Amino acid sequence: MGYGPPPGYGPPPGYGGAAPYDPSAPFGRHPLTGEAYSDKQKLTAGLLQILLGGVGAGRWYLGNTGIALAQLFTCGGLGVWALIDGVMMLTGNVRDRHGRPLRD
Repeated sequence: MGYGPPPGYGPPPGYGGAAPYDPSAPFGRHPLTGEAYSDKQKLTAGLLQILLGGVGAGRWYLGNTGIALAQLFTCGGLGVWALIDGVMMLTGNVRDRHGRPLRD
């Protein structure tokens, strides 16, 4: 005999299956704010910005063409702006072009 719940009872709350799929947030939601996550990743954006920040690669990836063009014409603020921007992307302080937080 198994040791499951008594007959006629369902599983305890929180022990069901996977959470229901939310089509308005296909990459999940931020646990504290409930905002839908972006389809872009922090690590990809940050590394692109640190390694290729002179041409604004991280900002091109995120869809921020205005800032990307500014970084392209200033060589990433002579590298300083690109490095700081890359670190900010890795720490999650930059959002995508739709204002959504980047996912891990």
